[in-house]
Amino acid sequence: MQAKIINDFSITIATVNGSGSQTANLTLLRALFKMGLPVSGKNIFPSNIQGLPTWYTIRVNKNGYTARTDASEVVVSLNPGTILQDFANVKPGGAFFHPDDLEPPTDRRDIYVYPMPVKSMTKAADVSSTLRDYIANMVYVGILAQMLGIDMEMIHQALSFHFKGKEDPIKSNFSVIQSAAEWAKSSLIKEDPFTVEPLDKTSGLIMTDGNTAGALGSIYGGVQFAAWYPITPATSLAESLNIYLPRLRKIDGKATYAVLQAEDELAAIGMAIGAGWSGLRAMTSTSGPGISLMTEYAGLAYFTEVPVVVWDVQRIGPSTGLPTRTAQGDLTQINYLGHGDTQQVMLFPGSVRECFEFGWKAFDIAERMQMPVFVLSDLDLGMNQWMTEPFEYPHLPIDRGKLLWEEDL
Repeated sequence: MQAKIINDFSITIATVNGSGSQTANLTLLRALFKMGLPVSGKNIFPSNIQGLPTWYTIRVNKNGYTARTDASEVVVSLNPGTILQDFANVKPGGAFFHPDDLEPPTDRRDIYVYPMPVKSMTKAADVSSTLRDYIANMVYVGILAQMLGIDMEMIHQALSFHFKGKEDPIKSNFSVIQSAAEWAKSSLIKEDPFTVEPLDKTSGLIMTDGNTAGALGSIYGGVQFAAWYPITPATSLAESLNIYLPRLRKIDGKATYAVLQAEDELAAIGMAIGAGWSGLRAMTSTSGPGISLMTEYAGLAYFTEVPVVVWDVQRIGPSTGLPTRTAQGDLTQINYLGHGDTQQVMLFPGSVRECFEFGWKAFDIAERMQMPVFVLSDLDLGMNQWMTEPFEYPHLPIDRGKLLWEEDL
């Protein structure tokens, strides 16, 4: 057995899209974060609803490194269609976990292989038959917790956060996790060197994604109207508005905002510009293909001096391209967006914290300049979970005194 490698490795989990693995993966990520370990989670997923391969990589690094690595030290493969690729991607000296009815296709003597009784444990779980395919993912959560040393109390807290304190789903999922951990304790001999131990490097930090941060920043910036049309990877920004506005922006039980799902991108920006023209703090969110459709309206807002905020959460390709892969390819398009002599204002968040900050600053700039302001995020920042310092509430009233953004000039 090699010398222990503590708090410095990556875990990649290979599953089928639509199988419910995201809940399990986020449970592991949040449990490690709650143990005080610097972590990042990156999701590689297809553009369909169900059936194609998906991979989720958790990087644990005591020094706080968050970049994705080419291969992983710990790999869990539950997808028959990718097991050959997953097996090959384990770093020498690494660990490979697989269902016991899904044998690795080749023999490698430079890694450690652990079978898991996924089907039998799922069948024995005290849940309805409709949930068994989803709860099967909790088997690898329990086994990894036991084999890597992840604190079970932190696992329970992560489940409680995910299910918002609802006892039934917390109990059913945690029961499977405990059973799997007990099985691993009695049935597997740990030979790989990878383990985690508690640190104190996440104290005072929170974990969230850039789209949620952007939505919260927009709310604290006084958004009054938002129109949107679903598009990956921007949809969750508008969905976050719908989650948090009812909690944060009501007076005497009455909403002080309006959020509308439009019939298409043209209607969404048209509504937002109309609201901006009438004096409301208005916004929309989209991705590159939506920006293409919004071009004419954006030019209109530029030349008629209408303030509006547009979030572009960038991706690769048009509608038939690679909508679930990240890119930053819209910069030139947006800079000259319109017909004629245009030069749009663009903000480029480089962190989750800046997504929040630019959420409210964008409205200040749009009102001061009387023109559209574009915030250019991307899929990796917008949809993945990141560690960040808590967001700061703007320290001066938005509508009084010197505009805060001017302090940075």
